[in-house]
Amino acid sequence: MDMETNVTYVDPEGGSFSDPEIGAKLSGGFSVNQLRPFIVNGKAYVNRPIDNKGNMKVVPFVANNVVHNAVLQRDEWIEIDRVVQKIARERLVGAADLLTRGLTYNLTNPMGKTVLEYQDMNDPGEANMDMDAATQHKNDRPVFETKYLPIPIIHSDFTIAQRVLEASRTHGDPIDTTMAEACTRRVAEKVEDMIFTNTSFTYGGGSIRSYISDTNKNTVTLSTNWDASSKTGAQIVDDVIAMKQAMIDAKHYGPFVMYIPTSYETVLDDDYVSGYPKTIRERILEISGVDSIKVADRLAADTVVMVEMSSSTVRLVNGFAPTVLQWSTQGGLMHHFKVMAIQVLQIRADQDGNSGLCVLS
Repeated sequence: MDMETNVTYVDPEGGSFSDPEIGAKLSGGFSVNQLRPFIVNGKAYVNRPIDNKGNMKVVPFVANNVVHNAVLQRDEWIEIDRVVQKIARERLVGAADLLTRGLTYNLTNPMGKTVLEYQDMNDPGEANMDMDAATQHKNDRPVFETKYLPIPIIHSDFTIAQRVLEASRTHGDPIDTTMAEACTRRVAEKVEDMIFTNTSFTYGGGSIRSYISDTNKNTVTLSTNWDASSKTGAQIVDDVIAMKQAMIDAKHYGPFVMYIPTSYETVLDDDYVSGYPKTIRERILEISGVDSIKVADRLAADTVVMVEMSSSTVRLVNGFAPTVLQWSTQGGLMHHFKVMAIQVLQIRADQDGNSGLCVLS
């Protein structure tokens, strides 16, 4: 079983994918449901979208050059999808925050788009003020700049032999979802890495930047680590206020979510000061504009991130959450499964570089 997680592309014109056969099937307006056929009462079916709101209907499966023979029963798909959904919720802290707050840009055909084209705009100037409004105001036109964001696919593979599948059905055992769980965990961790680690990804004239690698982020220097024995609750609060001030200076005013590394979680549970009936966490949440504090276990030690939860600062370009696809080879003796997702962080700043992102390190 190959447990490596990959980030690759499907070109809508028929370009490369880690598996050429699957790349051919996924190109050109393809729905992922075509690689998710299921068996009910001996007949094969697939789900097909009926509108742009995600509503689906079950239709008979028709074999053609882009789909394949159905292998799994509907209940077996349900068992796999339960694992995928559970692990995705557990690991995707950063993506989940953006999804629940509606900070998303949903792609209508995620498999047919490798780069998202977007624009930013400069400040067109100030209004005039006089007594008669007869003065001709300067006709400033905003300047737009076109930028590009890569839309990669994050994926990880596993296989199930037909004989293993038949043995499971013969004994009445549920399908083994261990490999699906492991691959989904890897995909989820890769999505999280693209948000919280010092990484970037370049393709098609643009780059994906994380909260840490973003070039327009505001920065505050951490003089003493929060878990140092000499660090006081008041000093931690001062660090948070300094991050908020950096945001205000960049014309971003909240609401803010703070992400802390795992090693700081119990630090914030300490008393703010001896005899004060509140923890450091509670004291930080009293700061105006600080909406919540989250632990991001992929975040590097001694690094704190503050993000303004606004569409002008950040959004998740969302194709689809981790999903399992299936196809067969060797005359149906081997069944291949791919857990894949299209979810890309897009950090946004104006042409002056003002950003609603701050990193303390």
